[in-house]
Amino acid sequence: MTLGREDQPGAQGSSIQDGERDSPSAAIPRLETGIPRLDYILKGGFLRNGTYAVMGPPGSGKTILGNQLCFERVRRSSSARCVYVTLLVESHAKMIRHLSGMKWFDTGMIPDRIYYISGYTALRDQGLSGLIDLLRRTLRERRGTEVLVIDGLESVEQRAPDVLAFREFVHEIQGLSALSDCTTFLLSSTGERSHSENTLVDGVIELTDQLIGLRAVRELTVHKFRGGDYLRGKHEVEIQSSGMVIHPRTEIQFDTPQASATEDRKRMSFGIASFDAMIEGGLLSGSATALLGAPGIGKTLLGLSFLVEGAKQGEEGIYFGFYEPPPRLCEKARKVGIDLDTYIQEGTIRLLWQPPLEHMLDSLAEQLLELLRHRPKPRRRLFIDGIEGFRAASVYLDRLPRFLSAFTNQLRMLDVTTLVSEELDLFTPLIKMPSPELGNVVENVVLLRYVELRSQIHRLISIMKMRESHYDRSIREFFIGEQGIEVADSFRSAEQILSGQARLLAGLQDREGES
Repeated sequence: MTLGREDQPGAQGSSIQDGERDSPSAAIPRLETGIPRLDYILKGGFLRNGTYAVMGPPGSGKTILGNQLCFERVRRSSSARCVYVTLLVESHAKMIRHLSGMKWFDTGMIPDRIYYISGYTALRDQGLSGLIDLLRRTLRERRGTEVLVIDGLESVEQRAPDVLAFREFVHEIQGLSALSDCTTFLLSSTGERSHSENTLVDGVIELTDQLIGLRAVRELTVHKFRGGDYLRGKHEVEIQSSGMVIHPRTEIQFDTPQASATEDRKRMSFGIASFDAMIEGGLLSGSATALLGAPGIGKTLLGLSFLVEGAKQGEEGIYFGFYEPPPRLCEKARKVGIDLDTYIQEGTIRLLWQPPLEHMLDSLAEQLLELLRHRPKPRRRLFIDGIEGFRAASVYLDRLPRFLSAFTNQLRMLDVTTLVSEELDLFTPLIKMPSPELGNVVENVVLLRYVELRSQIHRLISIMKMRESHYDRSIREFFIGEQGIEVADSFRSAEQILSGQARLLAGLQDREGES
């Protein structure tokens, strides 16, 4: 039986092309799976004629992985044939019914290109030797089989009289693979890495499905891969209508970044004259900047101003947000005179909105990086509205510093000038970044704060950090009006503003009545 179709699954792209990295085993023929990003994790795919164990609990995706691999193989090669052997009680009809919703499923490939056979009866009636005879016969009859999948290896272990007999069975399978010139996958629900067949096979892949807090998380780990290098550690897994999609950890994908980005750097202005003067005409291209501020202070409007100013100069901009849907965002910009609609319509600015659901951290990074790679252009601008969205998507919070470092480095390599906003408390005498790791990976930090003064609330802006550039260290008041954001030439009405305690200075005029 076969699964497959001629068109690519929708999530087929990967943040780095499969086989892009050099591998010491590059000369060994590879079997590419076509499963999004699995070949990248294996640095080119499985080694041909090898025997691989795929283990994991029920529901982790073993059967989908095995079938998707078969369908993708026959789709990629007109001569490829696959044999899928089940040792489970579940009938083929029920399995295919469950798989029929996958985009790659194609009944036209069954049984000529993908052949399904049950080995349960042979195993039950004749034991391990009977199953080996059945496999040998099937591979002989279906010459040219490229992939053999045995689903339900735990049934063999349960029928084996002892551990030695089971190990001999696995050894026989390896011999059959070599003689038949096919690559074999042994699917098992056993969750123990020390399982006896794992010492014999050429590679071990573990799929997990676990609850972490309230979230259900699927992950893939390569524990062993003889003859080749691979990306170690856990990688996120999603099962969608397009099948299994794997998201390699961002920090291990880009563990060896280029030494530097483009040397031809320029200033990227905000189009706000007084603020641009504070930062020597703009941010250096290819840099990352954190916008820190309380809710409603104007972080989003400042970020949109940055994108629109770039669009006026012909520079492409991307808004990546989590909390404000595009219609609300456009309406918000329209009310303060920021012409976002025009540049969205002409395609200079793109809005990517992620509704506040359960996202996967590496999937979010891939979405942005793949978009940027797909449309390579110099001097692009990116505004990530809410680093909290990435934090909420992280299952393991201790990953965030390494993730942000790798992610921002890639944006620099792509000549993207990035703004990232982060929420602070409304009124606080202390300035503390909720994500200290963000301050370590950005070149610039801009602080926006409220201050209470004579029953009035004022907005203040200051530059807290700016690498590789001079900047104005003074604190300025800023206003949001019908013409967008206006930054004052100076703010002389408050003292000790960073402590949140403001008072009038004798002889100085305050800006009462202005908000």
